[in-house]
Amino acid sequence: MPERRFAYTPAMVALTSVVLLVPLAGLVLLLRAPELDLHWEHHPTHFWLVLLTAALSAVLAYLTGAAALRRGDARVLFVSLAFLSAAGFLGLHALATPKVLLETPNAGFTLATPVGVALGSVFAFLSSLNISGITWGRRLRVALLLLMALWAVASVLRLPPLHDTAVPEVADGILTALAIPAIILYAIAAGRYLQTWWARPSLMLLSMVSAFVLLAEAMVSLVFARNWHLSWWEWHVLMLSAFVLVVAGVRIQWYEERFADLYQADTVAGERELSVLFADLQGFTTFSEKHGPAEVTAMLNTYFEVVVPQVARRHGGDVDRIIGDALMVTFNKRGDQPNHAYLAAAAGLALQAAAAAVQASHPNWPKFRVGINSGIASVSLLGTEGGRTHTVIGDTVNVASRIEGKAPGGAVAIGPATKALLPEARTESLGLLSLKGKAEPVEVYQLLALGE
Repeated sequence: MPERRFAYTPAMVALTSVVLLVPLAGLVLLLRAPELDLHWEHHPTHFWLVLLTAALSAVLAYLTGAAALRRGDARVLFVSLAFLSAAGFLGLHALATPKVLLETPNAGFTLATPVGVALGSVFAFLSSLNISGITWGRRLRVALLLLMALWAVASVLRLPPLHDTAVPEVADGILTALAIPAIILYAIAAGRYLQTWWARPSLMLLSMVSAFVLLAEAMVSLVFARNWHLSWWEWHVLMLSAFVLVVAGVRIQWYEERFADLYQADTVAGERELSVLFADLQGFTTFSEKHGPAEVTAMLNTYFEVVVPQVARRHGGDVDRIIGDALMVTFNKRGDQPNHAYLAAAAGLALQAAAAAVQASHPNWPKFRVGINSGIASVSLLGTEGGRTHTVIGDTVNVASRIEGKAPGGAVAIGPATKALLPEARTESLGLLSLKGKAEPVEVYQLLALGE
């Protein structure tokens, strides 16, 4: 579904602010008029409400985490960790419902929600900063999962300091100590995201601002609410609303790059030193003319089933696009592959070896030819609503495409920049070749083998 654009006006901003402040006004009313703060203790509703909230947060954590690792964006990664923190600890809190896992109240499970939301505020704040690189991203995610697992074990075994059976919701200032910094961090994050939204309005940014505000309000409600009263149920509903808002934004955004509005500047308009691999089938047009569409499709799928894993899973390439018989793969697009030239060259040789095994059983099928070039390219987000793509552009990419067109069938051709990065590779010169768009001929090499 294409992303919908709205006309943002000061009146709309004011209306949104009023709507977001309604929960706080309701909380104040309940606290000032205790007779309105009705008591309703219903354990199944509590369990399923918290579990649903945790599930939504977990889905968002997965989606944002996948996008962050795919695009190498630290902001989206921190957003993912904020959702993951909330999801994990909310799941633990659901287990605090009497008769679900334990017969008696448990401090660890009960405190899980404020701890998870407070920890999420740290990640929300970090997401509002300009932090580059995510080489540490997977390790941090594993550390967070380990922390949640340890918290669960300590809660079940009632290890200190989670050994009390009392429910520490207001006593001893525990919740206040967690809530105050969390509210401040969520407020700062919301303010920074609001600045970004004001510069380039988007539904996704507005959803994140609203979610952070609602999570901050949930912490306020959590501190002052009375157990099993309406004020207590309010913070549960606020948390659910926060994640529903983001899910709605995700649903409406164009699916190809649904989190693009959260990307940092260097993700959508940065430069990288990288390697680009192009591959296509020599003689594909002739083959297509002589065979039916179903047979052509079967041939392509048979090839791609064996060659794509070689360049993507085995050698870490990022498949930029597949158009017909053509394949474009980038290496070091995220800035985390300093040996990108070696990976691209190894991927090219592995692609040809896999394709040769298929071609041996189908001698009349066309052969792949591969071209690789290395250099500086612009990493860009191209397109607009209804069709956006995250790709690389520049002379490095163009030359790689031209080199591929000069490669012999079944071979891997590389440009001089890639050869310079592979001093131990065994190559054979294909001569000075005239490439479309280049004023001077370029010496191209056939890659025969990689050195140790």
